Amino acid sequence: MIGWTEVFYVSIISAALLLCVLGLWFTAIVPGIDRWSKRFFQAYFSVFILCCILGFAEIAFFAHSLSSRAYYYYVIVECLALSLPLPMLTVYLLHCCGEYVRSSRLMQTVFTLWAVYLVVLLSAVFVRGFSSVSSDGRLIRGPLYPLILLPLIAILLLNLAGTIQRRKQVSRRTFFSFLIAIVPIMAAMFALLFIDVFPLIDIAYVLTALSMYGFALSEQIEQDRCHQLEIANQRASVMVLQMRPHFIYNTLMSIYCLCDQDPQKARQVTKDFTNYLRRNFNAVASDSTIPFSAELEHTRAYLAVEQAQFEDMLLVEYDTPVTNFRLPPLTLQPLVENSVKHGMNPYSGPLHVSVRTRRTEAGIEVIVEDNGPGFDPDDESKPNTTLANIRQRMEMMCGGSLAIRPRDGGGTVATVTIPDRQENFT
Repeated sequence: MIGWTEVFYVSIISAALLLCVLGLWFTAIVPGIDRWSKRFFQAYFSVFILCCILGFAEIAFFAHSLSSRAYYYYVIVECLALSLPLPMLTVYLLHCCGEYVRSSRLMQTVFTLWAVYLVVLLSAVFVRGFSSVSSDGRLIRGPLYPLILLPLIAILLLNLAGTIQRRKQVSRRTFFSFLIAIVPIMAAMFALLFIDVFPLIDIAYVLTALSMYGFALSEQIEQDRCHQLEIANQRASVMVLQMRPHFIYNTLMSIYCLCDQDPQKARQVTKDFTNYLRRNFNAVASDSTIPFSAELEHTRAYLAVEQAQFEDMLLVEYDTPVTNFRLPPLTLQPLVENSVKHGMNPYSGPLHVSVRTRRTEAGIEVIVEDNGPGFDPDDESKPNTTLANIRQRMEMMCGGSLAIRPRDGGGTVATVTIPDRQENFT
């Protein structure tokens, strides 16, 4: 007859088995983790599923139907399965630290202890002092029973010491994930020295494995995010370094002509162009958000140079009462440059460009508006890498967004939205 203790243990192991299946399913379908880690966690959860199935079968079916000797062999197999995750933790720790597993002294020591555990476990079949099986199918501990667990506890202590020793070689998140994986299992192993808590070890294994997987997944996602941000910044830098040749040529020619016609204006254009170049190269060196006032000065310098060339054909209006916020470098200036590039048409009258800021419920909006012929930013036949890059950096660096829409009456409106976050304000 199965008592309430067996019912409780069956419930615990069933919950652990369900969590294992969910964990295995998540590792199979959720992207964002490297192939090695994905395979490791698939193997890790598979071992736990095996442990849960063995534990569930022992309590629900085999404990009262197998012979004492067969049941004893079954418990040996279950104990062997429960020991497998411990050296697997060592392998994962060494992988995270970039160490070669086969030549690692830690791995060699752990493997030796696991071999000792295997020898002691098999010896328990022939030595009565370890354990025995009662007539009602229950495992009775002997005086030598703690010797079976000591190698496993030693492996856990080694893993804990190895994790602490290598804490500077891994990220803070990875370090805590190993602590979460090791400490609860170690506590369950120490408890097992005195009472039978095999099912609790199962649930401890599974919960710590899910926590480890969650930490590993978030770490990988953060690394991918940083990598994507680095790529976006490099693309922005390339755009700066590959300034339109005709823009530079026309600016220098304008300065050359103005030297005789209007030396004062030539000096001003030279100053604006120098300011524009300096802020361009400062933007290349920046890997974080900058004050809007700095980006606005960059834009003013660019437009001043363009106005020197186009004169009355380019009219600029500024309405920026809100300036105490931050945004990625090379956000506003490329949008204004896009307006001039796509909107300037000598046969269509002057190009009006306005730069405005305002506070809304969503945060801060920066609006660049022009009355040019307009263009379709979603037209795949004319991909606009500048806008795509601005969108990507806006989202990753400050959680912002960029929207492009046609302007009523012709032209284009570009709206940058900076959400209300503490880090987005100066």
